[in-house]
Amino acid sequence: MLNNEYYTQDQHGPYEFYALGDFLLESGETLKNAQLAYAMHGELNEAKDNAILFTIMFSGTSKNMEHYIGPGKALDPDKYCIILPNQLGGGLSTSPHNIDGAQAMAGFPIVSIGDDVVAQHQLLTEYFGIQELQLVTGWSMGAQQTYEWAIRYPDMVKRAAPIAGTAKCTSHDSLYVDVFSEALKSDSEWNKGNYADPYACGDGLKRLAHVFALMGFCPEFYKQEQWKRIGFDSMQEMLSEFWEAWFQPMDPNSLLTQAKKWQEGDSSRHAGGDLVKALSGIKAKTYVIAFEDDMFVPVEDCKFEQHLISNSELKVIPSFMGHFAMLGLLKEDFKLIDSLFGALLFCDVS
Repeated sequence: MLNNEYYTQDQHGPYEFYALGDFLLESGETLKNAQLAYAMHGELNEAKDNAILFTIMFSGTSKNMEHYIGPGKALDPDKYCIILPNQLGGGLSTSPHNIDGAQAMAGFPIVSIGDDVVAQHQLLTEYFGIQELQLVTGWSMGAQQTYEWAIRYPDMVKRAAPIAGTAKCTSHDSLYVDVFSEALKSDSEWNKGNYADPYACGDGLKRLAHVFALMGFCPEFYKQEQWKRIGFDSMQEMLSEFWEAWFQPMDPNSLLTQAKKWQEGDSSRHAGGDLVKALSGIKAKTYVIAFEDDMFVPVEDCKFEQHLISNSELKVIPSFMGHFAMLGLLKEDFKLIDSLFGALLFCDVS
């Protein structure tokens, strides 16, 4: 076990833990004494029918999406109970660095998007007694989880908003995952994942950060020096104080656990590998939300899947921020995303 102070209540709280126990994974391996970290805003009503599930992206935690929650916003905790479950292997839930024994570090088992969703379903149904979700949403890997929810539990999910993500990882995204994973593992301290320092692999994490900087914002962002709009005087300052600062405190094994999960994400498995059949089984009113000039998940990839969902609409948000428009660093991006949440929640699904 490594004591990485980044993954703490001080940095990412408040959050709570739900004990999953010995949790059977889709790989057939059992994750010992598994715990699911989650944050909750608002209270369940007596009927337990006011719940919203907000799933979490690669490298993120529940804290990173809390800015979409608050009085007067679409995700209003005075009206809804919003639950944000952190990924297994994501740093706060059971992860390579925070356990002992054979499953620690490089021995951590392969975890899937399906494993996350089953764990979340157990939390919601067995612990909270929730049988209906007014909305499931999430960005990037959170979108993968959103699709998994809508396909696996179609009668439970009333509305779905997958944001800048796909139900099945594309070959382009799979290649991208390979590139940034190899960048991380190129660090001299990697040692096949068995490093002893919780802050090892600083060089590899920096290389990974630069790969994300290359693809995370669109070319026009750089051409127009849009970094000035988010508080930086130069591109180098942005690279150092935004991208590198984001990734360098993180645990490399945790990032690679999530990367493998991202790469192998495929909700068509529930229909024998038939993506058309899987997506056509979604019953939720669905907004498929895409970001213009997203170089991770282009609008065309989102549109392709959206056309296969019967009760759905494609919503495209223009932004220089590309894939990372979801962070809401530009006020207009945040307002558009919040307005789409509001419009979807206003849709009659009775």
